[in-house]
Amino acid sequence: MAYQAIHRFARIAPRKARLVADMIRGMRIDEAMNALTFSPKRAAWYYRAVLKSAIANAEEGDADLSRLFVRESRVDEGPTIKRFQPKDRGRAHPIMKRTSHLHLVLDERN
Repeated sequence: MAYQAIHRFARIAPRKARLVADMIRGMRIDEAMNALTFSPKRAAWYYRAVLKSAIANAEEGDADLSRLFVRESRVDEGPTIKRFQPKDRGRAHPIMKRTSHLHLVLDERN
């Protein structure tokens, strides 16, 4: 049975978060937690929280934690927050603050 967790509207660009999502896909949960703890990427902090939530969901479902692995980790693009930076001579440059939806699915190995 699969156990999932989602963090919606995370304030990190999807392009940056996908690097971390690709890194942990297919790992056992203890390996993934260790990799996220020591990763210098900012998205690792977000994915660690999502992984902890998915593990808690699995514990509620009476799963065997020693057999769990990351079956799916993906990043979907969330809404973009639009801001403007004032520039010289009355101009304004747009700033796109991108958000992400982080998905994580754990499953048991046979």
